[in-house]
Amino acid sequence: MFKSFAVGLVSVFTAGVLGLVSLQAQATPEQDLFNAARAAYKVRDDKALAQYEERLQAQSYILAPYLDYWLMLLHLDKANPDDVQAFLGKYGDYPFADRVRTEWLKNQGKQQAWKQFFDELPNLKKDDPSVSCYAAYGRYVQGETGALEVAKPLWMVSFDQPSNCDKLYAAMKDNGALTDADVWARMRLAFQANRMTVAKSASRYLSESPSAAMLKLYDKVYENPQRALEKNTIPLSSKLGRELALFAMERVARTKPSLAVDYWNKIHGNYNREMQAYAWGRLALHAARLHDPSALDLYAKADDVKLDAEQLAWKARANLRVKNWDGVLATIADMAQPQQDESGWRYWKGRALKEKNNVVSANALFIPLSREHSFYGILAEEELGDVMSAPPPSYRATDAEIAAIQQQPGVRRALELLQLDMRWEAKTEWQMAVRDFDDKQLLAAADLAFRQEWYDVAINTAEKTALTHDLALRYPTPYRDMMDGYVRDNQLDEAWVYGLIRQESRFVNFARSGVGASGLMQVMPATAKWIAKRIGLVDYHPGLIARADTNIQLGTYYLRHVLDQMNGQVLMATAAYNAGPGRPKRWADTKPMEGAIYAETIPFIETRDYVLKVMSNAHFYAHRLGQKLLSFKQRIGTVGPVGNPSDPPNSEDLASE
Repeated sequence: MFKSFAVGLVSVFTAGVLGLVSLQAQATPEQDLFNAARAAYKVRDDKALAQYEERLQAQSYILAPYLDYWLMLLHLDKANPDDVQAFLGKYGDYPFADRVRTEWLKNQGKQQAWKQFFDELPNLKKDDPSVSCYAAYGRYVQGETGALEVAKPLWMVSFDQPSNCDKLYAAMKDNGALTDADVWARMRLAFQANRMTVAKSASRYLSESPSAAMLKLYDKVYENPQRALEKNTIPLSSKLGRELALFAMERVARTKPSLAVDYWNKIHGNYNREMQAYAWGRLALHAARLHDPSALDLYAKADDVKLDAEQLAWKARANLRVKNWDGVLATIADMAQPQQDESGWRYWKGRALKEKNNVVSANALFIPLSREHSFYGILAEEELGDVMSAPPPSYRATDAEIAAIQQQPGVRRALELLQLDMRWEAKTEWQMAVRDFDDKQLLAAADLAFRQEWYDVAINTAEKTALTHDLALRYPTPYRDMMDGYVRDNQLDEAWVYGLIRQESRFVNFARSGVGASGLMQVMPATAKWIAKRIGLVDYHPGLIARADTNIQLGTYYLRHVLDQMNGQVLMATAAYNAGPGRPKRWADTKPMEGAIYAETIPFIETRDYVLKVMSNAHFYAHRLGQKLLSFKQRIGTVGPVGNPSDPPNSEDLASE
């Protein structure tokens, strides 16, 4: 990373170059045939599909292999190994080959055709849980020593595994590779993840299965853990009852840690020393996530237990909130090396060392971190001041380089699929095509994607470069004319708005989140309706959210609204746009707090990541737009307490996520 980059990097494309790489707007006869074939596949009409395949192969249509792929999927259950091998050999450089391989391996594993299974398994590119379970079971069936013990990670997860793993689990139990301790460990993982169904399913593998009454009690505890603890309805005489009580206590601790501590103080005598330390560690985690001042005292009571990565992270954050730099350093030292190597913990270790006047060691961490285009990379750069390494080189791809990329088969297929609006397939083709590109090829590919207005792919491709960069492609500025009036009307920082849109939608206008947010600024339907009424938007209806201009109008108004609610504090307003306006107020302290510490200690993983990325995006966009520059610490500011001005109805539900 570097202190500035020329605004002259702004992309300027001539009409002639655009003509070189643009896609035609009207469907060709081949595309019409392809769409008809796709419709036939969806209704499993293999005869029609085979006819379309023959016609498109005769015309050498670039996507004709997809029809072979669809035919193979329709007939895979009855396909013979030679046909499958021929298909995989012919289409090995297509992304769909690995899906066929995965389905074939599952088919062979189900049939216990182990020779064919293990012959093909080494070629699998992407792991699949069903295939992994079949592989472990197959090794056991073939007499491989230790096969079941090696398979234990397939059991030790907090989520449901596919039913294809059931035979493996049964074999593990029957052969002593799955002990009661292993079952309790998985149940505890499920309890921690709040997945009662997984815990109940795992309990079937205990040497003494739970009774029907106990299974019913599971549900009661899940529905109302506080009542279960208050009424003493959980029997603490059994191992299962004690684990269930821990689960109930942890459920309460998620929102009321002090109440959970009170419950624990009443029942902890029923547990051994190891379990007591474990429970204190869980209580400490939830107290830290809620910024409860008792968190560090609770962690101290858990000193006999090995804390997991999440517990250590929140112990470090609890120390950050009170600026206990010795505690920050000690906690980071307890982390496993991969966790210590995360950019955030490298930065906070450097900050702690600097606060302890160990500047040389701090700078040794800041210098490599400062080269990263990230929230903590920017902060590290500012910590260094004049102690800087050379800026990375910048590069603009030539028209000839872009044209050469466009001729690559995988790229051609991706662009053809894009025109057919098969965006998921287009992305998989693109990702496979660019996976071995060097930096200059990646930038040429990103430029090509940008010219197709395929902005999310352009950004993602430009971000893959290691040493040579083009930040104009990483931080593009589409829709600027459309945004200008709304940004000015709402008196917003253009760089901030761009940074937010880049994170919300990657400039995909039709983007839709899992919770229903839509468009460039990912506006929720209820939010949009509320705003439309406030601004007097005539003839508003939900379909307008998908229109870029309306979406920006609504989104910028809401961004201004939450900024006002947060007393003009941009960092808090960014969190409010994602998580609703109520929560960020609760995350603040009673005294002003360094913005970076506030951001690091946001309890929601999604919102924390969102805030870090939006604010770093805004920093680069400020450079990109030629704005008068603030230091990054000035941009993120100091976060102070905020009152409770009037929120829109159901404001927690109106946020974009």
